[in-house]
Amino acid sequence: MPIIIIPARHASTRLPGKPLLDIAGKPMVVRVAEQTRLSGIERVVVATDHDGIASACRAHRVDVVMTRGDHATGTDRLAEVATQLQLNDDEIVVNVQGDEPLIDPKLVRDVAELLAAKTAAHVATACHPIHSNDEAFNPNIVKVVLDRDDMALYFSRATIPRARDAFAREPIAVPAELPLYRHVGLYAYRAGFLRQFPALESPAIERFEALEQLRALWHGFKIAVLVTNAAPAPGVDTPEDLTRVRALFDRSAKSL
Repeated sequence: MPIIIIPARHASTRLPGKPLLDIAGKPMVVRVAEQTRLSGIERVVVATDHDGIASACRAHRVDVVMTRGDHATGTDRLAEVATQLQLNDDEIVVNVQGDEPLIDPKLVRDVAELLAAKTAAHVATACHPIHSNDEAFNPNIVKVVLDRDDMALYFSRATIPRARDAFAREPIAVPAELPLYRHVGLYAYRAGFLRQFPALESPAIERFEALEQLRALWHGFKIAVLVTNAAPAPGVDTPEDLTRVRALFDRSAKSL
């Protein structure tokens, strides 16, 4: 059975203390844990280096693992947890960010099941087709190119694949048939890969694109990609996002 690990840091530039912000009477990180449990994956663990986050999780009966505070990335934090929990190399770890209280539980389960089915893959993630010109040319939106088996060939902030002739005619219009996909930042890993990852050399493509998953591809690890039809619900990055999510939870509570 897979395990879900939710990395949760207290520091946040735009929303300080984000994991502890209240959403309908519970901290955000607790809401994320509860939402992911709806996937049917019973083991959900929050990984944090902050005593306040750990205390809030325990108060709501959410398992928590304390980690070091010097991890450069969330993946490094997951690797420490995989070691602490003594997970077998083939066990599947699903990484869900601590600011996604609206994450689709089915998507979480489907990505875990994809990795279980794709025995040659070390990582699984998701994407969906891009239909908007704004998304296609936005460097903050990560794109992924797939092979015929829906394995990742490359991730980029650039508009790839590039429609050479069509873009020469209309530089900001995406042809309808262009296989352009937006990457969804949900990952499942094999625990053995997670333990290797922090020690891998960081290649130039990772540093220039600022995309950690390129390190895995550069070293020859395989990433399976689930193609979904629509974009998942966005996470909470700004005060406006928080207001929107709180309103959704309040409406849901009133409808019960």
